[in-house]
Amino acid sequence: MDAMTRDADRYFDDLYKHSDDPWNLRNGWYERRKRSLTIAALPRERYRNAFEPGCANGELTAELATRCDSLLAVDLHERAVHAARERVAHAPHVRVEQCSVPREWPTQSGPFDLIVVSELAYYLDDSELEMLAARIADTLSSDGTLLACHWRWPFAEALQETTKVHALLDTRCGLTRLVHHEEVDFIIDVWSRDARSVAQHEGLL
Repeated sequence: MDAMTRDADRYFDDLYKHSDDPWNLRNGWYERRKRSLTIAALPRERYRNAFEPGCANGELTAELATRCDSLLAVDLHERAVHAARERVAHAPHVRVEQCSVPREWPTQSGPFDLIVVSELAYYLDDSELEMLAARIADTLSSDGTLLACHWRWPFAEALQETTKVHALLDTRCGLTRLVHHEEVDFIIDVWSRDARSVAQHEGLL
């Protein structure tokens, strides 16, 4: 275990010490609205096999589950994994596992036609961020979608700026950007290996 992983462990241990919902994902209007925008930004109605690294307590996982035939969600922290498993206990097509991405990556469970990176990548150093982009490119299916959503305000534990994270994913993953939603608080970007718009995909153009 390197220093980065140990620091992350301590940070998330402190966060989860008193609550399994340290960011108020469950009830906060900001988080509920952001999840709605995230789900609405997905260009396809249904996905075959999805991957959500950094699932926290599973609130977004539960909504992604309604759009996927199979979904693997992972998180670094044991308490988060336990909470996420409880949150999606009603959904047998969802698996929640504990692992540290991008160093641990479920290649054997791919290819994925949807990868959702939400509020995760700014915790990574430069080499890990490059590794994340490479893992995504290697395991995304030929028609796959990548969605990234990140908080824009600086905070002490962030190792990357959100604009840098999204710019790197844009240049390294070899995908076409279909959606860019930017607010003062956060950014949502969606890329795909299928460059068609939703209207084109539906045969409306």
